[in-house]
Amino acid sequence: MIDKMKGFFRSLGPGLITGASDDDPSGIGTYAVAGASLGFSVLWTTIMMFPMMVAVQYICTKIGMVSGAGLSKTIRQNYSRWILAPVVGGLMIANTINAGADIGAVAAGINLLVPVPIALMIAPIAIIILAIEIWGNYRLIDRIFKYLTLALLAYIGSAFFARPDAVEVLRGTLVPTLSLDSTYLSTLVALLGTTITPYLFFWQPSQEIEEEQSHGEKTRAQRRGATKKELRVMERDTTSGMLFSEIVAYFIIMATAATLNASGNTNIGSATEAAEALRPLAGNGATVLMALGLIGAGMLAIPILTGSASYALAEAMGWKYGLDRKARQARHFYIAIAASTIVGMLINFIGINPISALFGSAVINGFLAPPLLVIIMLMSSSRRVMGRRRNAPITNIAGWFTTAVMFAAAAGLVWTWFSQ
Repeated sequence: MIDKMKGFFRSLGPGLITGASDDDPSGIGTYAVAGASLGFSVLWTTIMMFPMMVAVQYICTKIGMVSGAGLSKTIRQNYSRWILAPVVGGLMIANTINAGADIGAVAAGINLLVPVPIALMIAPIAIIILAIEIWGNYRLIDRIFKYLTLALLAYIGSAFFARPDAVEVLRGTLVPTLSLDSTYLSTLVALLGTTITPYLFFWQPSQEIEEEQSHGEKTRAQRRGATKKELRVMERDTTSGMLFSEIVAYFIIMATAATLNASGNTNIGSATEAAEALRPLAGNGATVLMALGLIGAGMLAIPILTGSASYALAEAMGWKYGLDRKARQARHFYIAIAASTIVGMLINFIGINPISALFGSAVINGFLAPPLLVIIMLMSSSRRVMGRRRNAPITNIAGWFTTAVMFAAAAGLVWTWFSQ
């Protein structure tokens, strides 16, 4: 049994890593805030978002596998650069802000375990991540990322320390709760925005390309096209990754609902605050587990945030790119990664409130995702782009439904601004 589980884990790749990276410190903070402020009533959202995540990531990755190129390059070749430019620009800005906040969150997570000043850890964390990205080959980086996903299991463990009420958990899971209250709506919008986010759209297709290159398919002509078997393998990987992501989100909401919300501590601002607040309510064990999860999640998400934006930029500009290339072979790609990481690091020293920064990043992503999803759906349904691998009717329904929901979420975000 154990050998089978190990074999299954080894068979997973870009889908698992992509799903796990969605639970970055800013996402963890959003789930914690949702659980603390609204309790178990939002548990059902994780079930609702799971098929939406699977549909979007499957479609994006299928585009990459069939076209033999990343998402940004495929958009550039089929649409005007004027469409791609604001998408890539917004992605670079949002991801850099997010990466900076996550660097600070990793340092804060370490500080919860070891009393080292947070400011002293910011630069070393950024340097370690950059060194792995620049000097490690794709196989090493892929292996590190895959094992970092295991750190998120700590959040599942922390929920058991919280001793949640089983009846309330079942009610929150199985009975959808809707409210026109501005707090509820803004939280729902935040959950959608932190779960279905543009950097995932670009990251997973690019990693599938890296996988194919590592297996000897160096040219686009060799990579172009995908068999039914290849798509089934990718679909299993994607489904597993998104399921893992939503299970972690579910248990974070559960843990904070059972402790912080139940005790009336509904006003927290970050994952770090949630971990610290759990100590008197669920004991040191829960705090340690949440801190470990925060550190692992950040170390996984930061290079994916800076890397996905750099993939998109390199493809848009026609540069050579790829984590399996040496720095001298893809100079501009690695400069983009380094610039994004360094600027993100510096955000922690210039007095910008990290919660405000993450809110700004979420707003950018919230407005980028809906029109980007329209382009993705049009490409994935096009015979010219996809040939006989264009979307099946059920995939189209799921993809367009998700697009409509994301437009509604963006509209809801604007409504909450004016209703406050």
